[in-house]
Amino acid sequence: MGYAVVLGEALVDLLDTEYDGQPVYRQAVGGGPLNVAVAVARLGGDVQFVGSLGDDALAERIRGFLAAAGVGVAGAVTVPAPTALAVATFAGPEPDFRFYGEPRSYALLGPDDLDVALIEGADVLYCGSIVLLNPPVLAAARRAWSIAGALRVFDPNVRSSLLGSPGALDGLREVVAEFAASAHLVKLSSADARQLYPREPVEGVAAYLRELGATTVVVTLGADGALVAAADDIVRVPAPKVDAVDATGAGDSVMGALIAELLAAGEPTDPTGWRERVAFALRVAGLVCECPGGAIAMPTRAAIAARFPA
Repeated sequence: MGYAVVLGEALVDLLDTEYDGQPVYRQAVGGGPLNVAVAVARLGGDVQFVGSLGDDALAERIRGFLAAAGVGVAGAVTVPAPTALAVATFAGPEPDFRFYGEPRSYALLGPDDLDVALIEGADVLYCGSIVLLNPPVLAAARRAWSIAGALRVFDPNVRSSLLGSPGALDGLREVVAEFAASAHLVKLSSADARQLYPREPVEGVAAYLRELGATTVVVTLGADGALVAAADDIVRVPAPKVDAVDATGAGDSVMGALIAELLAAGEPTDPTGWRERVAFALRVAGLVCECPGGAIAMPTRAAIAARFPA
């Protein structure tokens, strides 16, 4: 088994909750790609996180959290900025994120900051999420994508609150098309699909991304499971029934589970193999939804087997 590189953001989530009947915010290490990296590690995969971290106590907390989770940080760089915050409020299990901090600590990784040998040696390279809205990190991701000899996986992870400027959504669509064209796997949520292609059904979005060049496309559908487009096969995989309390990180756990499976067994050779991988990833996400906390909720294989016995 080789290792994966996850390139993206790490930050601190402030999660809306209550204490003594008063609204408060609970602090949690977060960021979609960080969640992905932690999920891979918890599932037994060797994984390195690549991104920019601030120069404050919160950044040290992030580094410590990643190290304790078994995620390598040799490719992470320290930048002169306070750690960015994502404030999450809930109107149900799905969080709404708003981002604070300027400059954004996660948005300062440039192409010259990359550990080229680390990228070249990876068996799986993940790029995606909100860092691609920032030109320096987009340039770094493009460089990593071009030099990787790895399986390349991509997740747009759209956040509407960061698409305020005119043309921002069109620009993001162009970036998605660019990375999808040479991706072995694209994973996106139905919410991502609606934002990017509002008049297309999810089957149409999956087919379009495959036409661009993506080998396999997985669209997560929340409680309805996921859609898998592999070869000429487009099927839906049901999700297990769970008692969801917090969906933070559920989509990231799907991505992490798929990467862990790619590390363990390589790329599936047929659509049936992908359906089995996605069914496993949905069990991982189901368990994440039953536990509050995003990254801290990422389960081990033993926990999944105990919760969903064969």
